[in-house]
Amino acid sequence: MSEYIQKLNYTQENIGEIRAILQNVYQSLLEKGYSPITQLAGYILTGDPTYITNYNHARQIIQRVDRDMLMQVLLQDYLKDS
Repeated sequence: MSEYIQKLNYTQENIGEIRAILQNVYQSLLEKGYSPITQLAGYILTGDPTYITNYNHARQIIQRVDRDMLMQVLLQDYLKDS
């Protein structure tokens, strides 16, 4: 991983930033004609950054967040209305 990519820590203060990163990457994948859900799931499960497009620096952006944190935020958002 590149030296200039700073990892985010999972705290209540930056959950909003993690959500914004997911939205940004989702939009970039959509604009390039990919299936964002499939691509994001592949990245989260495997850690292979090639699932994410370089368009709009989406690959660099998503790598700032630990995959475990991505999964926690996604599950938290999904289950909050249960």
